[in-house]
Amino acid sequence: MTQKQELHTDREPAPLGAYSQGIVSGDLVFTAGCGPINVDTGTMPDGIGPQTEQTLKNVEAILAEAGCTLDDALKVTVHLADLDDFAEFDAAYAPFFTEPRPVRTTVGSALLGGILVEIDVIARRRG
Repeated sequence: MTQKQELHTDREPAPLGAYSQGIVSGDLVFTAGCGPINVDTGTMPDGIGPQTEQTLKNVEAILAEAGCTLDDALKVTVHLADLDDFAEFDAAYAPFFTEPRPVRTTVGSALLGGILVEIDVIARRRG
């Protein structure tokens, strides 16, 4: 039976429901869907570019708890409130990843509360 370990960081907003920020199982790390709330200020930036950057910083905080970085990401799932924002989203997203970039699925979703982007990641721990 595979063990699973919960990940938690105060550098990412607390879950709003019955789920964990992240889970480690073996050498795989799974993050919950992260949004663009800045945990230090409790605010959310305006626009898809700044929201993408903050969301990826939140994902990075969870991965760091498992000893990972975005360079360890294998699979990224992105939810956009408006698929017309794709080009601006992708321009903000690209600098966070090095080659070879992880595979990615991007879908349109009904996101709540002014959130324009939500991102989750599957990563592999090194070592």
